Amino acid sequence: MIYLSKPKVVISKCLGFSNCRYNGGTENNEFVTRLKDYVDFITVCPEIGMGLGTPREAIRVVEINGENRLLQSKTKRDLTENMNEFAKDFLSSLDEVDGFILKSKSPSCGIRDVKIYPSIEKGGISKRGEGRFSSIIREAYPNITIEDDGRLKNLKIREHFLTKLFTLNRFKKCKEINEISELLKFHKENKLLFMSYNQRQLKALGQILGNIDGREKRDVFNEYSIILNNIFSKVPRYTSNINVLIKSMGYFSNYISHNEKEFIIDTIEKYRSNKVPLSVPLNLIKGYAIRFEKENLLKQSFFNPFPEGLIELSDSGK
Repeated sequence: MIYLSKPKVVISKCLGFSNCRYNGGTENNEFVTRLKDYVDFITVCPEIGMGLGTPREAIRVVEINGENRLLQSKTKRDLTENMNEFAKDFLSSLDEVDGFILKSKSPSCGIRDVKIYPSIEKGGISKRGEGRFSSIIREAYPNITIEDDGRLKNLKIREHFLTKLFTLNRFKKCKEINEISELLKFHKENKLLFMSYNQRQLKALGQILGNIDGREKRDVFNEYSIILNNIFSKVPRYTSNINVLIKSMGYFSNYISHNEKEFIIDTIEKYRSNKVPLSVPLNLIKGYAIRFEKENLLKQSFFNPFPEGLIELSDSGK
């Protein structure tokens, strides 16, 4: 799989780019460091952007009359409208963007693990939710590829993030070319990948491409885009990956010995029982595809949904 362009990713500036956390610190992230060679980062610190200094008073998300407000913990100053205005200006300044990586647990940037307090006074946490800035981002970009640095320590979540990011970036370039022939090529090269995510949605994409005669290209691309976003709405199940691995094995099963077949199946079973990551059976099958020159199989993005330099086996287990 060839990657001709770099996705544009908005990232919290405190993730190794600047000492802009509320306490004047930064948080280096190994994954972000490696990702720098493959994406174009656009850094942002909403709290600095709306006029706060470094170091600064901590802020909290507080539920007031059923609405989440952004308040400074000591002065009780309400910064909600300041954040709303900054977020609006920031979004209007963006040209095009492919994804977001935001700081976990941050009252401005956190996606789902932000402490939401029942009052500004000291007390228990009523629940957890999203920060003010990230809330505005998700409202503006409902289908965008977005994660926080904490969840990206999980191998499956990280691989899903990268797969969605780079696949949708390739589709964007395909859409810019605006030729049905390019869309058909894109669909063909991603067929096994889509199958690993959602066979029903894959069938829906096929139906769109099977009924394009007389239709405006714009309508075809837009309809395809809607289903494509639905495909990546959830992390794929391991059972779906296993089905695709076995299907891929069928491309060369007639050319290998019984012992080789048993070895491949055994490796897939190790993946099923979580003893090895997906990359192990994936590369095993890819090796056989190279050996038997199965070019149609090798062109499938399922084997390289994102640049190989980003493959990493470490996992937080969370």
